[in-house]
Amino acid sequence: ASCARVTPSSSEVAVSPSRREFLRTTSAAAAAGLALGITGRAEAAELSGRLIAPSPGDAALNDLLLRGLDAAKSAGAQYADARISLNRTQSIFTRERRVAGLSDNETFGIGVRVLVEGAWGFAATSNLEPDSVARVARQAVAQAKANRTPGQRPVVLAPAPGNQRGTWRSDAKVDPFTVSIEDKVELLLAVNAIALKNPQARFVNSSMFFLKDEKSYANTEGTLVSQTIIRSQPTVTVTAVSKDFTDFQSRQSNDIAPMGRGYEHVTENKLEENVVRWADEAVQKLSAKPVEVGRYDLVLHPNHLWLTIHESIAHPTELDRAMGYEANYAGTSFVFPPEKVLGTLKFGSPLMNVRGDRSQPGSLAACGWDDDGVKPDEFDVVREGIFVDYQTTREQALWLDSYYKKAGKPTRSHGCSYAQSWADVQFQRMPNISLLPGEKDLGWNDLISATDRGIAIIGDGSFSIDQQRFNAQFGGQLFYEIRGGKIVGMLKDVAYQMRTPDFWANLDMLGGPKSYELGGAVNDGKGQPSQSNAVSHGCVPTRHRGINVINTGRQA
Repeated sequence: ASCARVTPSSSEVAVSPSRREFLRTTSAAAAAGLALGITGRAEAAELSGRLIAPSPGDAALNDLLLRGLDAAKSAGAQYADARISLNRTQSIFTRERRVAGLSDNETFGIGVRVLVEGAWGFAATSNLEPDSVARVARQAVAQAKANRTPGQRPVVLAPAPGNQRGTWRSDAKVDPFTVSIEDKVELLLAVNAIALKNPQARFVNSSMFFLKDEKSYANTEGTLVSQTIIRSQPTVTVTAVSKDFTDFQSRQSNDIAPMGRGYEHVTENKLEENVVRWADEAVQKLSAKPVEVGRYDLVLHPNHLWLTIHESIAHPTELDRAMGYEANYAGTSFVFPPEKVLGTLKFGSPLMNVRGDRSQPGSLAACGWDDDGVKPDEFDVVREGIFVDYQTTREQALWLDSYYKKAGKPTRSHGCSYAQSWADVQFQRMPNISLLPGEKDLGWNDLISATDRGIAIIGDGSFSIDQQRFNAQFGGQLFYEIRGGKIVGMLKDVAYQMRTPDFWANLDMLGGPKSYELGGAVNDGKGQPSQSNAVSHGCVPTRHRGINVINTGRQA
């Protein structure tokens, strides 16, 4: 029977101390020389009006993590882990010639998770005084004892290497939080002004989003690691209006994906140059020909296909979803039950190879360790069209123990544990799930030239999909009619319908390594209470034969 996920969590209601107070009250930091000194502390800590907390891996943070673990073990926990996170996000929104919104948020605290006789407990606090950390650790143990239910399958963690030490940092050259808000706003307004030079571009929205998460993790198996995760996403949407005001069309900058990179991701993508093209394409959509319904061969660009991969491959291969734990919120999966589909389910054509990882440079899910303290591996999800593995955490890997032993694989977590902040309990979240390139060195234009009657789709758009990720419908940004191996014009009102295994079974061409690109999303929701995860999906252009296309602009 399926069941809702019950998130074991508890959070103290406490006034969060400033980071200056943290440094003042943490004796371990002072003893290690990491506090900013007995005299002149405030002056030394000030930087552009902001205060500086200890960096990941600092002795002050490590001391607090170990205090939490010691308190949990003393209270009866058989296993415990603790995470301290300083998480900062910034969003800037503009519209035409004005700033439409700005948010700059920061949160700093610790979460302690424990196992007591096979039951989870979790507690968190923003009060980082040593006594407070010990108190929430004991609170997590008390909650785990209360969570024990007669007859419930106890939680057993798959083996993982202990005594891990190290640091990790995102592939970021420029910390986005060192760039002034004024400079960011100036760039966005300049982009808007350039777009509005096109007389039919009547509206333009632009934005930037940045995240910096500095977190340290320790567990009772001896792991003590720290990492800094940085993400950046610039976006632009240009809306064109017809001269008689009877139609409007928009072009979103989907060809610039969010990345696990720094501010260089904004500057290197040359928004001021690209917005001219985006505005022109929005205008071109006004005169595009409405699509005729029917079956077409679809040539899909990577900046479109990533979303189809996300919804139809990545989500249904989450093991907790397949086992029913997400039924009340995020749905279930057609990739079920594991004992009947692993190694046997035909997910797609033999050209289809899908891999999970958290290591691709610049990808959103990249990390050194997941929030179970596991160094993630690379693993095949689909091999030559056959489904071969789920996304797993330490808690889940043993659920598949018999399959792994039969397949000659080690029973280990793939490193898919994640929590969005110190105040949230970690659970299974998606790694990068990517479609691997083909052996032939083919690109976008090669697939088009090999297609007699089809539609080329660029950019992602609206979509809908059922709760088992089996039946779906996808739109896009730009649609081009293909005749005799050539693009002959632009189309509009295009969406394609699919049944997941049939759609991927109709894959008959795909690009080579040079055509590989990363797409992704920074706000993938899951869980109860809901949490957001960021994930990238790499892929190449593909061709799918005989896919049903509908016209979304027709009146019923």
